[in-house]
Amino acid sequence: MPRKTDSNNPADWLLIAGEELAGVKHLISEKIAYAMCASKLAEILEKTLKAELIRTGWQLIKIHDLVKLADELRSRDPLLADRVQALCESLAEKYIIGRYPGFDREEENWNEIRVQADEVAHFLSDIQGRIATKR
Repeated sequence: MPRKTDSNNPADWLLIAGEELAGVKHLISEKIAYAMCASKLAEILEKTLKAELIRTGWQLIKIHDLVKLADELRSRDPLLADRVQALCESLAEKYIIGRYPGFDREEENWNEIRVQADEVAHFLSDIQGRIATKR
């Protein structure tokens, strides 16, 4: 029987992020749905940031702003925040553009999105290691 996920359990955030990342990486490899891939990468990064913040005692709030989440992380782990700051800034705008009409669509840059997916994957893997070892 499946278990219910818990929004206060960092491992559950990472479980969902990992599943989503696998799907996005497949779409990227096939060059399908560029705007959705970019937006979903931002969501995956958001989930990963929230997992690490919750692990460090942060009280979950409804926020989707990657830059603000990176600022929250900075108060707990400045080096880790520095590592993802540029990625947060780059994906922050893409998060909204891919979800809602009313924005200029950007040129598809599959090489850039592939690199960003790899960066998100490395960050996710690092946070999974922190959760697994309960550092």
